[in-house]
Amino acid sequence: MTRAVKNYLAARHAAGFDLKSAFYLLHSFARFAAARHETHIRTATAIDWASRTVSVAQRDARLKTVCRFARYMCAEDSRHETPPARHFGYHKRRPVPHIYSREEINRLIDAALQLGPLDSLQPQTFATLIGLLAATGLRISEALALQFSDITPRGLLIRKTKFQKTRLVPLHPTVVAHVERYLKRRRQTRSHGQDVFIDENGRPLRYWEAYTTFQRLLKTAGLAPSGGRRHRLHHLRHTFAVRALETSPTGRQRVGRHMLALATYMGHVNIDATYWYLETTPELLRDIAIAGETFLCGGRQ
Repeated sequence: MTRAVKNYLAARHAAGFDLKSAFYLLHSFARFAAARHETHIRTATAIDWASRTVSVAQRDARLKTVCRFARYMCAEDSRHETPPARHFGYHKRRPVPHIYSREEINRLIDAALQLGPLDSLQPQTFATLIGLLAATGLRISEALALQFSDITPRGLLIRKTKFQKTRLVPLHPTVVAHVERYLKRRRQTRSHGQDVFIDENGRPLRYWEAYTTFQRLLKTAGLAPSGGRRHRLHHLRHTFAVRALETSPTGRQRVGRHMLALATYMGHVNIDATYWYLETTPELLRDIAIAGETFLCGGRQ
């Protein structure tokens, strides 16, 4: 079964999937099945193997990895069994993201501009980074990977990132102006690379540095959350998606086209991923209420 695992992983990798976790899990499962002298996937064996971990979430992830592998193998050999993907009954609960207001984003940018040393590039780096994330909905990994050559007259060229997709992200003229001002200062700073965002030593800015600094900025801006909830950099991406929906044109078909455009802009493989980013706000709730009232009244107000 090990050879089958290698062929499956090679096919998925060629399709653009990052399979670091699947590589480890499927090779582990193949060894487990081989110890039982099995050459085909068996439901009982898959469940037994998946159960040998601590949490239900881990068991669910392990079993679903085997299920995907089993569906691939069944296409060539029906003797393979496909385990029930929901055997463990696990339901992932996603924490509710924080949707930043415009005033909160401005406070974060102001806090970034107060970072020291004031005569260094760091204040401008983090102010530009936060503003860019809020204005474009980029993933933090995409922003940190930007090179000088990725900033074009047509927008940001986001090279193969998640799902191996490359896309062009247009920028509003106000964002272009801020980015150009930052780049003018950035090019005057010594660095061995062409990275847009760098640390105090001229090296590419790493995620853990961005994360740690962002937590400091939250406190400086008076936005440190209470009650166990945390505000994240990634919530700026959620915020962008929600604000984009709030400005969506009226009409079901036009909203549908708006959602498709938003999914493409954000680099999602399918529109389902875009819906996951959307959270209700007072503005959206009001629009939903008006639409519901119009529908119940038969189009009459």
